[in-house]
Amino acid sequence: MINWCKTNTLRILIDAAIFDMDGLLVDSEPHWRAMEQVVFATVGLHLTDDECKQTTGMPILEVVRYWFAKAPWSEEAAAGQTLESLADAITDGVHDRIARLAEPMPGAIETLQFFVSRGIPTAIASASPMSLIEVVVNRLGIRDLLTLWHSATLEARNKPAPDVYLGTARKLHVSPENCVTFEDSGSGLKSAHSAGMHTVAVPAAFEYSDPKFTMADVIIPSLTAFTVDTFSLLQTKDQYS
Repeated sequence: MINWCKTNTLRILIDAAIFDMDGLLVDSEPHWRAMEQVVFATVGLHLTDDECKQTTGMPILEVVRYWFAKAPWSEEAAAGQTLESLADAITDGVHDRIARLAEPMPGAIETLQFFVSRGIPTAIASASPMSLIEVVVNRLGIRDLLTLWHSATLEARNKPAPDVYLGTARKLHVSPENCVTFEDSGSGLKSAHSAGMHTVAVPAAFEYSDPKFTMADVIIPSLTAFTVDTFSLLQTKDQYS
């Protein structure tokens, strides 16, 4: 889906490709949902897989706050657990599961290789902590395909604020407007769009038609659908009339 008006065509220089991580490069979302179900059950909140999908792309502490606001549990049920400790328990469990079980999303390795083969720097800009990014990089064996990786937890604000994308561009020494970003969540897409970057949305099947993705320059169903033609379209933008 290309949403550009046809007038005068401009050639855009792509200086870097920046990727979200969870659900985009690594098939981690099922592990997040599994751990959310386990940990929330300890406070008496029993979530279905579909309910967990409602918070896809949100920082994990925001997920805990979301469900506490929606279905608050008692101090007795919490048994001394804070919202922060519940978030930490989920994250710790996901660390373990991803280190043992996670696989790359279809087309993830090939898309990274696409940019590396063209001499274009690549980076991860994730809402997850650096410790989890390291686990994913090692699990997928993609260290040599990345210039750097950066976590929104090191910035003032997490996604959907643009901070992590702007910070990643600074670390790459490139201008945000010369970056192309890949995101699978609405929150992440808003972050990259707010940073002024070119955006490729790769939504999961269950929300592919959600209007929140229409702000993207391109929408594809999977990274396997990213091709030379897609890249050429991203490099050619028509000025608005």
